[in-house]
Amino acid sequence: MIYIGVTGWGDHDSLYPNLTSSRDKLKEYAGHFPIVEVDTAFYAIQPQRNALKWVNETPESFQFIVKAYQGMTGHQRGEIPFASNQEMFQAFKESLEPYIVNNKLAMVLFQFPPWFDLRKENVNYLRWCKKEMNDIPCALEFRHQSWFIPKYRQQTLSFMKEEQWIHSICDEPQSGEGSIPTVLETTSSEKVLVRFHGRNVHGWQKRNAENWREVRYLYRYNEQELKEWASQIHSLAESTKDVYLLFNNNSGGDAADNAKQMIQLLRIEYEGLAPRQLDLF
Repeated sequence: MIYIGVTGWGDHDSLYPNLTSSRDKLKEYAGHFPIVEVDTAFYAIQPQRNALKWVNETPESFQFIVKAYQGMTGHQRGEIPFASNQEMFQAFKESLEPYIVNNKLAMVLFQFPPWFDLRKENVNYLRWCKKEMNDIPCALEFRHQSWFIPKYRQQTLSFMKEEQWIHSICDEPQSGEGSIPTVLETTSSEKVLVRFHGRNVHGWQKRNAENWREVRYLYRYNEQELKEWASQIHSLAESTKDVYLLFNNNSGGDAADNAKQMIQLLRIEYEGLAPRQLDLF
């Protein structure tokens, strides 16, 4: 099965032309796509009441990909607001319970920062993370080129298979060591994740600019680029049970449109989506 969605449900105005309340965005979103990434979990571990609300607002078949909290992946600057890493991981796992109980957790996404390079201590930390997460399905996304240089590429993939990490394959600008190539290999027979970050090389390099978040993901995939990916997605679907696609090119409001284009290119018709508001005319 191929599942397509976007990262977050707040910044996609094209999906909500008739909404009168922003509180209803997720309900409306679930009428368009069967999955979503919970990116708010990256900035703060969400209380269970939030997850329970989101679970209750979506259809039975809807699934969430929850992004790991920034303290867990080393993005957090300074001290983590927990007594220990174990306490932090436990708090995060507890926040997942509403998704798990309702069978709506597709996976947790561990996206590591550009400075998380290939070294022994980082490999050991990945082992520790996976052990702490127990049997919760977890995807792994790198942002440092060293993990996939020719010398270590196969070793990295073999390690991910051994530790049962789901591969998060990226489409992103190729801009030095702070970006990774698109590695079209699965590490799990059950799931693979593909995240589309756009190809804005100039924006990708503006890490220290005040508005870097706004420009980094400012990109709209053209039809030819999506067609090339459609072929690759079919190939991935032959080697794993479920393929999850997330469009993260949100800065210009392009993610939802590109996601819908991909659904059309792959000729997918989802069943069990939420009812959508009808146009006035």
